[in-house]
Amino acid sequence: MDAPVDDDATLMLAYARGETAAFDVLYTRHRGALYRFLLRTARDPQLAEELFQDTWSRVIASRARYVPQAKFTTWLLQIAHNLLIDSHRRKRPVATGDEAERVFELTASPEHEQPEHVLSEFERRRRLQLAIEQLPDEQRTAVLLRLENDLSVEEIAEVTGVGRETAKSRLRYAMNRLREQLAE
Repeated sequence: MDAPVDDDATLMLAYARGETAAFDVLYTRHRGALYRFLLRTARDPQLAEELFQDTWSRVIASRARYVPQAKFTTWLLQIAHNLLIDSHRRKRPVATGDEAERVFELTASPEHEQPEHVLSEFERRRRLQLAIEQLPDEQRTAVLLRLENDLSVEEIAEVTGVGRETAKSRLRYAMNRLREQLAE
């Protein structure tokens, strides 16, 4: 499926021809969103920084082979997502029963909330952040790609390497869980 060439893809093609200023524009345009995606998905600043650098290194290394088959943003986030998955596979921590119990104790009891208390915008955003962090990895990734990068279900499927219906289900389950958690 050939996608129309967007402005970013045009810049990437120019970079492949040796125009380094085109890369500077791409980097400036996408560094913030890419880093936020990695930080919120990895939940580890050091890992996010490492993956951020690795993602841009992959972009640089693949410039000669770049073919715009999707939006540049989709391609960039797919590289980042794949690096994140590889990272998780390399160091998959195993929690002991005691550690898991402590996590449940910490997340099970929210700080004091009074029904008549009206949450400030900051508090609402923080509750949303915490709710997103509690989602399973696949659902959290889908939600972050949708909310922070405004990707369609098709683009989320492409970035995460799953079928459209799987991406749609992950997004639907995530949104339902978020609604439930925020309604409490």
